[in-house]
Amino acid sequence: MEKGLISVDRWAEGSQAYFLTNLHTDHTQGLSSTWAMAPIFCSRVTAKLFPFKFPNFNLTLLRVLDLGSWHSLSLISPSTGSKVTVQVMAIDAYHCPGAVMFLFRGEFGCMLNTGDFRWEKNCERAKLAKEMLLNALKDDAVDVLYLDNTYCNPTFQFPPREVAVKQVADIISSYPDHDIVIGIDTLGKEDLLLHISNALNVKIWVWPERLQTMHLLGFHDIFTTDTSLTRVRAIPRYSFSINTLEGLNRMHPTIGIIPSGLPWVVKPFEGNGKLFDSLLTSGYNRSKVSSKGGKQNDKRNGNLESVKRFHKYVYSVQYSDHSSYLEIEEFIKHVQPTSMKGIVSSSSCNVDPFYYFGRICGINQPSRKLDNEHQTFGRGGYTGIEKKRKRVGRLGFYLSRVTVMRRGRKGIKLDEN
Repeated sequence: MEKGLISVDRWAEGSQAYFLTNLHTDHTQGLSSTWAMAPIFCSRVTAKLFPFKFPNFNLTLLRVLDLGSWHSLSLISPSTGSKVTVQVMAIDAYHCPGAVMFLFRGEFGCMLNTGDFRWEKNCERAKLAKEMLLNALKDDAVDVLYLDNTYCNPTFQFPPREVAVKQVADIISSYPDHDIVIGIDTLGKEDLLLHISNALNVKIWVWPERLQTMHLLGFHDIFTTDTSLTRVRAIPRYSFSINTLEGLNRMHPTIGIIPSGLPWVVKPFEGNGKLFDSLLTSGYNRSKVSSKGGKQNDKRNGNLESVKRFHKYVYSVQYSDHSSYLEIEEFIKHVQPTSMKGIVSSSSCNVDPFYYFGRICGINQPSRKLDNEHQTFGRGGYTGIEKKRKRVGRLGFYLSRVTVMRRGRKGIKLDEN
């Protein structure tokens, strides 16, 4: 595709149409309430949430794309001045509320940008989205696939979300006399909180801004900002720390749960009060949780196999809104792209998708790591952000973590190959 036509999740000047896959911060770097370069195409839910994230934004710039319908854009070729027709379809990415993929086609061929997505194998919603995509493609080949490669490494195997939500509910049930804090983002994991509320018949405390988001999404009776009404609290992920948990436990017994496909980078808690550094991709002891601490086989419920206890107050549950390695592989088998590019150059493994999946597309295996050529896609590429090491609390151990902006400048321009 010629330069200067469209951009996805990138907000620098120079394009005639912009596309927003979801409202997570790493997709909106460069957007602001005063941004006014060109129309922004997004899903209906994203358009509904947009004014809350960007107050006073000129909403006449938003263009809603209904799922599963082709929309035609008439653009102008920067090089020839002639008319260029681009067709686009939005498809449910099942990542966070409003998240979509964008399928483009025109004289340039066919391109698919997944944005962030998770399509679990036995999920009905994912099955409908996959059927929508395959029906849209028909006999067309995807010339370029821009892929969510967040967990593009065989190390990242985690259960479906419907299993992980039960694991979280089981942990909470195991601590009937404890307060519970769950670290979440400003958008996403609503299904997790809804399951906890329904399974345990409790309200969920959220901070005031998060409550507004819940109301915009249509959830009015389950969430509260009154701490006296519930022992289960969802707190901002950035405020979830060992220090926080230790402080809370000085007032009342409290257990923290961090739901993420990316495990904390320490070895599981062994019951001796110590934590040790370990590599992100190291093996983890898949022990059952016990309210008494340490490891214990749970004959009552086998759901807790992948739950890890990293501290006497903290459990990590592998609840992810990004596709696992096997789910990415399954997706590529269905799409069969001619070419692939990872949209996350600063992921935890930074692996070129072709290293693992080129064989599916009949491509020779390249080097494992993304080189500089892959880290910058054309003039409108993005660059990786180095992972940082942060000392957490007075325990004095280090946790490597991907920064909040782990995919800063994540978007790409659909450029000439």
